[in-house]
Amino acid sequence: MAAQPKPISPLKNLLAGGFGGVCLVFVGHPLDTVKGITGLYRGMAAPIIGVTPMFAVCFFGFGLGKKLQQKHPEDVLSYPQIFAAGMLSGVFTTGIMTPGERIKCLLQIQASSGETKYAGALDCAKKLYQESGIRGIYKGTVLTLMRDVPASGMYFMTYEWLKNIFTPEGKSVSELSAPRILVAGGIAGIFNWAVAIPPDVLKSRFQTGCRGPVKKLPEALTVGFFPTAPPGKYPNGFRDVLRELIQNEGVTSLYKGFNAVMIRAFPANAACFLGFEVAMKFLNWAVPNL
Repeated sequence: MAAQPKPISPLKNLLAGGFGGVCLVFVGHPLDTVKGITGLYRGMAAPIIGVTPMFAVCFFGFGLGKKLQQKHPEDVLSYPQIFAAGMLSGVFTTGIMTPGERIKCLLQIQASSGETKYAGALDCAKKLYQESGIRGIYKGTVLTLMRDVPASGMYFMTYEWLKNIFTPEGKSVSELSAPRILVAGGIAGIFNWAVAIPPDVLKSRFQTGCRGPVKKLPEALTVGFFPTAPPGKYPNGFRDVLRELIQNEGVTSLYKGFNAVMIRAFPANAACFLGFEVAMKFLNWAVPNL
């Protein structure tokens, strides 16, 4: 593997990752809201506000994970070490993702059902806390970890692996061309979701329950969203969810929404990693000692 051209800076990763998240939304949002040219970027402010800190924390966790495994700044990490660093980033993002997706699921279900229980995101969080405490807001944390930890490991390991493959002999990874970064980032996004979709389906069902088949909502970053179920429907957690899903809809239901997610995954994550690399180059030039 090629040597690291710069010492790893988790803070730079935080800033560059946030910019990568903005790029991801800019490319991916139109694919979620295709309703005509004028509507492609309508409502993009909210996803940017939500996604930017999430990707900032994600890349920060990855940078920290790499740094913690280095004995010396010039140490080159193996692919299993990169995978481990990526898994740490999944742990970091779970703290943000779990309550955010729990609230988003319930609000999107409410919008599709026509019933009005929550006045908005804050009201939803408040009522969840009143009903079940902090556990109600963080319902689905274990399944979010089961999704994000291995998926993030695969995400970053695939990207770093492809960057090394695409780097011509005698050249540095830092000199990789934009088209090759785009391809590496896009494929990394596909590998990420290939791992993430089954636990994401289980997580969404566990967080909200189900009385009907899985369905994909166009604004979703995750795969399945379901009508609300009564408390205690899944006393044994995801094992009950998995058993019910396979019995009622078969194993293939774990990958419902696969095509729609993959269509979005390549361009959105290609843009994310290109944005990250551009931002990192700028930061290395502007504040090399950060």
